[in-house]
Amino acid sequence: MTTTKLTKKSHACVRLEKDGRTLVLDPGGFSERDAAVGADAILVTHEHPDHFDEERLRAALEADPAAEIWTLRSVAEKLSAAFPGRVHTVGHGDAFTAAGFDVQVHGELHAVIHPDIPRITNVGFLIDGGRVFHPGDALTVPDHAVETLMLPVMAPWSKISEVIDYVREVKPQRAYDIHDALLTDLARPIYDHQIGALGGAEHLRLAPGESTAL
Repeated sequence: MTTTKLTKKSHACVRLEKDGRTLVLDPGGFSERDAAVGADAILVTHEHPDHFDEERLRAALEADPAAEIWTLRSVAEKLSAAFPGRVHTVGHGDAFTAAGFDVQVHGELHAVIHPDIPRITNVGFLIDGGRVFHPGDALTVPDHAVETLMLPVMAPWSKISEVIDYVREVKPQRAYDIHDALLTDLARPIYDHQIGALGGAEHLRLAPGESTAL
């Protein structure tokens, strides 16, 4: 099986590279300004600004006339008129190929932030038959085995017991932290210890810019 290079960018953004092509997920406002530059394809899980930054996406599409985006309707509507045929609307159950990666869409709703806040749409992306799963801002459990789970480790909508139980339910071979821009260095050892000890999977962390081979 072809090796996939996984590079962690700041917060929820991840770059996957295989066979000379690059897939970028969630290059939002907490990520580097060039997080989407050079992407052959971009996936966006939902509309919140830490996952979707319109300026970054427009810059990536303008820089490469062949680059395309797959995302849910609320994001696609903001971009599709300016880039006809290059912005694809997807939802739960859809499958497609982007930058040479096979992608399946799982999930429909963002996690509950507070009962008084209406829930928006959120989709997760299962890459290459479960080699990687990025859930966005939800604890979606795909109906498929997962090798590498991109784990939303800390968010206003979650607590650590939920994160631990999510790892237990997905049962990945390994879990890498994402959604960590608000997690201070002081707190990281606590999360590392508890998720590692109780999650039942290898728990790993990459600093922004670091890469690993899958």
